[in-house]
Amino acid sequence: MPTAVLTDSTACLPPELAEEAGVALIPLHVQVGRRSLAEGVDISTAEVVELLRAGKEKVGTSRPAPGEFVERFREVAHATGADSIVAVLISSAISGTVEAAQLAAQAVRSEVAVEVVDSQILGMGMGYAAAAAADAAYAGGSPEQVASVARARCAATSTYFYVDTLEHLRRGGRVGTAQAILGSALAIKPLLMLSDGEVQLAERVRTRAKALARLEEKCLEAIAAAPEDVVVDVAVHHLGWLEQAEAMRDRLRETVPLAGRLDLVELGAVAGVHTGPGTLAVTVAPRA
Repeated sequence: MPTAVLTDSTACLPPELAEEAGVALIPLHVQVGRRSLAEGVDISTAEVVELLRAGKEKVGTSRPAPGEFVERFREVAHATGADSIVAVLISSAISGTVEAAQLAAQAVRSEVAVEVVDSQILGMGMGYAAAAAADAAYAGGSPEQVASVARARCAATSTYFYVDTLEHLRRGGRVGTAQAILGSALAIKPLLMLSDGEVQLAERVRTRAKALARLEEKCLEAIAAAPEDVVVDVAVHHLGWLEQAEAMRDRLRETVPLAGRLDLVELGAVAGVHTGPGTLAVTVAPRA
């Protein structure tokens, strides 16, 4: 096909869905001490959970280097025969991945044209957008049309999440220190969201049970807000909290007759470093 689609590992796309959709992947990295480990290749989400719970080693994350993008762009172009690539990537307000991809795109411009899409989100909302973009590419869409499909799907997506502690977000600079201190001091269980590409506070709730109930309500509200003729895909993410995630998925299945997908997806290792164990998230993605 003339246009290929690539996304990064924070899209949390299950391998079978990525293969089915024809979406190529590039991993971000988890930093464990002095080691740099490719997400989903050198380190799993389960291993990150163990490291965070043990608290014995410093754990962080890093973007792919521009050289990694150069190599991956060339690999994708060679494997698919595409003369252009649309790269749907994690929000530039959260990671430097978009910047690295843009530098790489300039380096390979004489070999393959690369359109970089700043998703302004992460997780399965980005995964659904990449899959929709791949569908548009297979249908013969131009690079501009394929990128437009991805941007529209990302813009229509809502993501809310609950974390047991803000400490991991605070350490990684993904949430303001003042908010982290406030939440800790008042024993508040914050409900968070992705807005304008960043992690922001959606609501302050007093207990875990109330926060999880509000998370489910936010999901239902986002589904109800979609136009009646639009199919909606929903993903329930978790990190080290499978039982809670399964329970929410099952309740959603019983409550809302979805025409689209309802996926249960473990949060990726990189995102997990910043949210910590005890994370539950919902993504509502209308097929814009």
